[in-house]
Amino acid sequence: MEIGFAALQDAGELLAIYRQYIETPITFECQLPTEEAFAERIRSISAGYPYLVCRENGRIIGYAYAHRQAERAAYQWNAELSVYLDRQVRGKGVGRRLYSALMELLRLQGIRTVYALVTMPNPASEGLHRSMGFHLMGVQKSTGYKDGAWRDVAWFEKAIGTYDELPAPPRPLREVLREQAMRVLEEAST
Repeated sequence: MEIGFAALQDAGELLAIYRQYIETPITFECQLPTEEAFAERIRSISAGYPYLVCRENGRIIGYAYAHRQAERAAYQWNAELSVYLDRQVRGKGVGRRLYSALMELLRLQGIRTVYALVTMPNPASEGLHRSMGFHLMGVQKSTGYKDGAWRDVAWFEKAIGTYDELPAPPRPLREVLREQAMRVLEEAST
C-alpha cells in the first residue's frame, strides 16, 4: 500500500469510492457530484489541508482529508476529518493508516484538535475513531433526514497538539517541510 497526496486527476477514482456511500446515511449528500465538482473539492481542500489517497497495486482503495472545522478565527487550530474506503478493503487497516498520516500532517501544520462526525449507527466508523483515541463529544439527535429517517450524528474529538498560550497560526500544508511530509507518508505506507 502507498499513501500519497491526492491529485486532481484522481477525482474519478475517488468519486467511484464515494458513490458507494451516496445511497447510505453515511454521507448526508443526496446526489453524487460531478467529476469536475469533485476535482474542485480536491483543489480547494488541498490548498490548505492534507487530502490523501491510499493506493494498492496502482488502484486507489481509500481516501481521507481534513478541512477547517469552523469559520471564526478562534477555531483555526481545529480540523474536521473524513475517510472513505472502497467497501472491499474495509476492516483491513486502511482507514487507520490514512487517519494516522492525516493527523500527523495536521500536527506538523499546528492543528491542535481534530473532529469527526459519524452518522449513527455506524459501528465500523465509531470503532475506528474510538480505537484511535477519539472521545465522544456528543450526539446531535435527529439532525439530518436521509433514506426515509431522521439520523443522529455523533461528534468525536481528539487532541493532537499542545494548548500553549499565544499559539502561532497553523501553517498551510505547503509550508510544512517537504522532507517531513514525505517521511510521514512513507511511514504510513509501510
